[in-house]
Amino acid sequence: MLRVLGLATAVATMWTGAGTSPAREDGAAGDIDVATLLTAAHGAPPVICSMASQALWNGNFGGGADAPVTPLARVALRRGDGHGFALTDGEIRQLLEALSSDDACVRELSIRLLGHEEHSATVREGLLSRLRESNPRLREIAALGLGMIEGREVVQPLVAALRDGEVGVRANAAWALGRIEDGRALRPLRDLFADRSETVREAAVFAAGHFDDSTSSVAALTRVLRDDEAASVRRAAAWALGQLEAREAVDALVAALGRERDTPVREMATWALGQIEDKRATSSLVSTMRSDADDHVREVAAWALGQIEDRSAADALGDVASADKSARVRGTAAWALGQMEGASGDKAPAGLLRALRDESEDVRLKAAWALGQIGDAGAIGAIRDALKQEKEQRVSRAMIRALIKSGEENEAALTELLNSSDPEVREAAVRGLAGQSSFNPWPWPWPRPRPMP
Repeated sequence: MLRVLGLATAVATMWTGAGTSPAREDGAAGDIDVATLLTAAHGAPPVICSMASQALWNGNFGGGADAPVTPLARVALRRGDGHGFALTDGEIRQLLEALSSDDACVRELSIRLLGHEEHSATVREGLLSRLRESNPRLREIAALGLGMIEGREVVQPLVAALRDGEVGVRANAAWALGRIEDGRALRPLRDLFADRSETVREAAVFAAGHFDDSTSSVAALTRVLRDDEAASVRRAAAWALGQLEAREAVDALVAALGRERDTPVREMATWALGQIEDKRATSSLVSTMRSDADDHVREVAAWALGQIEDRSAADALGDVASADKSARVRGTAAWALGQMEGASGDKAPAGLLRALRDESEDVRLKAAWALGQIGDAGAIGAIRDALKQEKEQRVSRAMIRALIKSGEENEAALTELLNSSDPEVREAAVRGLAGQSSFNPWPWPWPRPRPMP
């Protein structure tokens, strides 16, 4: 049993800081305690190991769970209709009883399994009864489970739980109501913006950001962004304002960029301005993109300018695309230039042309893609020169696309590409000679700098 619990604990805590900082571009979210994980995994029962392995998501469809042969023999976790686990009534009662266990791992696994049973009246009533218990730990986990099953009929009990004397109960009830998104909960949630607990305030602010019709919350969220003493709560408020696309909050978010010392708050305020897509933020975002000390904040600012599509920021984006110290920031600035609506027919910024020679393959790819979007005939010479030096085939294809979409009509230049060792480069040249300005595959860079709550 100790080994089973150790495995669950190791998996649950293996990524430190993952809940408060954005994931890195390379997919890592923090440090992994490999030694603890492997020690706990040795000899663990297959069913527990199978459940733990699902936490190690490998991305893409199925997260690797659909692989035909893996070291762990397939463990049949009965599933119903492709959604959730097919638990019997007896198993449901057993799991509900396990919520009273002294062991945190048992309680955690039990509530996660019960959370799959959103249509079970037994689960709903069992959790509601525990929400009324004198034991605060039971009330806390009951609120968590009610948020997982998301039934409208549990809204009023959860609203009442927002007044509970225990921090964990109030916070979990707020989180649950944010998942359910029932308008009856919005005003009580706003009342928690002044709660004495940072954890509760953060949960309530995040919950309010999930309500599509919560424009009435914008003024209160703006005050939280300006005045709350906890950076985590201010960050939540910035996310909520962006999620609500609150145009009336633009000035407050811009002000936050200027005064905030906390990097995650600035990053989230920058993301929010990109979500809102208001050109009043352009000047502030340009300043942030040029001068913020943090790479992530500068990158999100470049992404936000691409979302806003204000052509007045083009030269600044070009400068950053060629000169920022971070390859991620340079690449996102190049992408933003190609993303702007109406880019076609404009003059390509000089910095974007310089980015064709960047040391980073990703930056060169995004610069070439952006030049193809812009279609500036004046850039043809620079693209030709860069293509002669390019060693990476996917970047070469992007440059060929940029040449064609920029109006390259030099038959000799395209004919020379027919001798390439890359069949896709040869195909692109053939299409260009045939007068086709688009072809597959064509590069579609997509930066992912968005911070998550």
